[in-house]
Parts: sequence; structure tokens; C-alpha cells
Amino acid sequence: MNLNEILDLAPKNELIGDSIIITYSKLQRYKKILCSVSGGSDSDILLDLCQKYDNADKITYVFFDTGLEFTATKEHLEYLEHRYGIEIQRIKAIKPVPLCCKKYGQPFLSKQVSEWIERLQRHNFQWEDETFDVLTQRYPQCRAALRWWCNDFERRTEGRESSFNIGYNQYLKEFMIENPPKFRVSNKCCHYAKKLVAKHYKEQERFDLNMYGVRKAEGGARKSAYKTCFSSNEDGCDEYRPIFWYLSDTKNVYQEHYHIVNSRCYSEYGLKRTGCAGCPYSKNFEEELEAMQQHEPQLYKAVNNIFSDSYKYTRKYLNFVKTMKKKKAKGE
Repeated sequence: MNLNEILDLAPKNELIGDSIIITYSKLQRYKKILCSVSGGSDSDILLDLCQKYDNADKITYVFFDTGLEFTATKEHLEYLEHRYGIEIQRIKAIKPVPLCCKKYGQPFLSKQVSEWIERLQRHNFQWEDETFDVLTQRYPQCRAALRWWCNDFERRTEGRESSFNIGYNQYLKEFMIENPPKFRVSNKCCHYAKKLVAKHYKEQERFDLNMYGVRKAEGGARKSAYKTCFSSNEDGCDEYRPIFWYLSDTKNVYQEHYHIVNSRCYSEYGLKRTGCAGCPYSKNFEEELEAMQQHEPQLYKAVNNIFSDSYKYTRKYLNFVKTMKKKKAKGE
């Protein structure tokens, strides 16, 4: 269909209309386009949007397999291929998540927190409650990580703690002083299982545009990582996020209007995300584990083996936070 036909059939929604027009212009301008498909609900909208154009054949669809994926996600990829008459290439991880965790350490709480802890562990940090100046004398090669530990990064303008400071995660420093991690912490699983393999694939195939489905309204790291829907890169492969400005209501309107069917991870398992199964970064990892135990018991056993130390440490931290909040409420 041409642009006018697509707009005539679209719902009367400004954000959706804008995304249709801008995506059309990107497909006109770029010659070799990569579209990353995750099997998640945002990715479903992205794929449906791309397939509305006559020149969609210039798009290569790719799924980056981390080595720890839901069976329901793999089944959903097959459904998408059948519905749209496309092929979604499956690209294996350079180092799958299980191997990364065994070799480098397990993720804990967030990518950023894991990065700082890994740096400190590398230099045998003893989790001392000392000033930044004192600690930099003892650990001169850990200045950035020590700034995190000492809450040395400048606070946000609203007065809130910077996300670069350990104080951003309530009572985490107090917890770690009392309960130093006895296992290796690392965020390298994300790097080797997804980021690096995606980078190599883009360079190898010489794409000039990479499209993926992220929304600013999701919050978290994505809210601050991207400022707009488009990024121009010096490596020759620009980035475009077609549904970046979609709100939750916008997303619902699109799904209902175009009859988008999501993965069973949502409809049957009751999950709020897909992606790497059982990831300790997820705020809802306990709910994910319950769903896995019921629907994918083999995967449940696998993630409990791979992330066992991180799960235990996270639960201990969350209980510590509850205890500290109760003490504060009582004025202790």
C-alpha cells in the first residue's frame, strides 16, 4: 500500500499517524534496514508497522537468541513469520547467558549496579564505609566505581539521588556493608549474549539503518538512554525507534485496531516482559519464576541453577529494605 492508503486505514491517533509517516520516510531514504524482533509486545507493533509498506522487502528481521529464551517466544516468532509471510533470522549469542554467568558472574539488581560491583570486586574491595578520598588512596584504579559507592555523583535537579549513586537503590550500601556479596557479580551476560553479537551482525551485513521497538513511556534505563526516536551514528548505521513516543493508551489503540496477537508469555503466563528468561534485573522476577514453574518447568530449573546466587542475594536485600523501612516508621 502507498502512504495515503495506509493513513486512510489507520486509527485516528496523532502518535500512530506520525509514526506511519516517519517510518515511510525512513524506508524511502535507507536502502538496507535491520529490524530487531524480540517477540515482545512492542516488537509486535513495530513488525506490523513495517509490513504495511510496499518496500518492506528491504528490511531484514532478526531475533538475537540469548540462550535463555521462553519456548512461548520461539513459538511466537513462528507465528509472526506465518502471519506476515516473512523470515526472521535467528542469531545465536557469541557467549550464551549460562556460559557468561559461569565465566564472569551473575547479574544483580541492574546493569549499572552490576557494573560497579564487578569493578570493585576485581580490585578486592572490602566494602568499607569510608570517604571517597580515603578509599581512592586504597583503591586508586576504582575511582568511578568508588564515586558510585560514596554517592559522589551530582544529585538530580529535583533533589533526588542520581541513578549513578548507590543511594539511588534504597539501603543498598547499608545492606552490602553488612552482607558483602560472596559470589561474582557481572553484567557481561547482556554484552556477550546480545549487544556484541548485534554489533558484529550490523557491521558484517553493512546495514544503514537499525530499527527496534522501545518506548520512552516504559521508563527505567530506556527513558534516559534515548532522547528522541532517531539517532545518527558515525559508523554508518543510524538508529530509528518508530514507536518511541507511544504511550500505553497509544499501544492499546494500535493493538486493538490492527488485531495484534501477542506471545503466550503475556496471554497465558501472565508475564509483563519477554526477553532473557528469569533475568534477575526484572522487578517481577519472582512472578516470572512462578509462571515458569507452571508453564516451562525445564526452563525454571535452568534459571534457578544459573542465577541461584543472585536470586538469594536479591531476596535478602529486599527483606533488608522492608526491615529498615519498618524501623524508620517506628522512629528507631
